[in-house]
Order: sequence, then C-alpha cells, then structure tokens
Amino acid sequence: MDTDQGYEAFLTSLLTGEIQSRANNRIQALVRKSKIPNRQTMDSYQVGHLDTKLRKQIKELESLRFIDNKENIILIGNPGVGKTHLSMSLGMEACLAGKSVLFVNIPNLVIELKEAMSSSQLTYYKRRFSKYDLVILDELGYVSFDQAGSEILFNLLSNRNQVGSMIITTNLAFERWEETFKDPMLTAAIVDRLAHRAHVLDMSGNSFRVEDTKSWLNQE
Repeated sequence: MDTDQGYEAFLTSLLTGEIQSRANNRIQALVRKSKIPNRQTMDSYQVGHLDTKLRKQIKELESLRFIDNKENIILIGNPGVGKTHLSMSLGMEACLAGKSVLFVNIPNLVIELKEAMSSSQLTYYKRRFSKYDLVILDELGYVSFDQAGSEILFNLLSNRNQVGSMIITTNLAFERWEETFKDPMLTAAIVDRLAHRAHVLDMSGNSFRVEDTKSWLNQE
C-alpha cells in the first residue's frame, strides 16, 4: 500500500513537472515571438511620479481585462515619459498570462506593409496580424506617411479594431494626428475607430531620460 502511494505520488509529481515545463516553454515561445525588446514586467514599472488618476488607470490595465474585452489603449505624451516602457510591461504580463502579443514600431510596420503589398502577401499579413490577442504599436507621430502608407495603415488598423486589442503610443494629441496621416477625413476616421471605448492615458510630463541625464551630470 505504501509502495503504491509512493508510486502514485511519484507519477503525480512527474506529470505536474511535465505540465509546468510545457507551460514555461509556451510562455518562453510567446515572449520570443512577441518581439518585445525590453522584457520587464509591471513589477518594475515605477508609478510614484504619476498622479492618482493615472495610477488607478494603470492598476486597472494590469488585470488585462482590456484584452478579454478587445479594448484599445492609447498612451499619449511627450518623449521620455514612459509610454513605451508601460506598453512593453503590459505586453510581458500578457505573455505570462498565455496571450499572444506582437510589438512593432509603426514606421517599420508601414515599411513591412508596403513590402507585403508589393509581393502580393498583404492579405496573408493582415490575416496573421488579426490573430494576436494584443498588438503593441509604438511611436505613432514620429514619422509622417505618404498617401499610400497612410491608407494601408488605416486599412490594417480598421480590420484589427474590435477583433483584438491594441496599445498605441504616440507623442501627438488626437487633434494633431493629421500631421502624420495628412488626409483630414482619413485622420478623423482612424481616430474615431481607435479611440472608441478605448483607455486613453495622457502621460505628458517631465522626461525620465532628461532627468536621468541631469542626475548623471551632477554626479561628475
């Protein structure tokens, strides 16, 4: 009897280890495929400098319910305030929760879309893009697009909207998005789609990088 119990405990331990190993391997694969450059979780994200409203919003986003509800997040603010860091940290939390994630720089995305279109792979690209649980689109507004780039990006994001969640980081308030997309009607349409029932966080403030540089210089 004791031997049987010992054998059952051994098998249980073995199976538990195998299940855990497969789960860990899946998470590692999700992290690798996400292309997130900085693999830090929300535990390392500093919120001490943020106001109470922003802290509350970020705490709610940590639950990842926005992904289950297929809602978007739009992080607005000047360079250096932590928009990209927050988006990557939320992406890592999503990977750890077993969700598929893709991180992509928007100027690079437009280049990839044009290449896919020229090689007649655009339909395949859009289909693959729509299958992620979360897509993180970084640096909207740093580079403006020509008409072809604006239209192809609009088409991609419109198809993605309400199919799965997106996090978009931008240095431009909504009223300035026309500086990137050029066409006022197209700009209005894309803002209307992406911002509908989205979590919009205004993170404007002092640049972490500027403050860090000042501290570094003062140490010399």
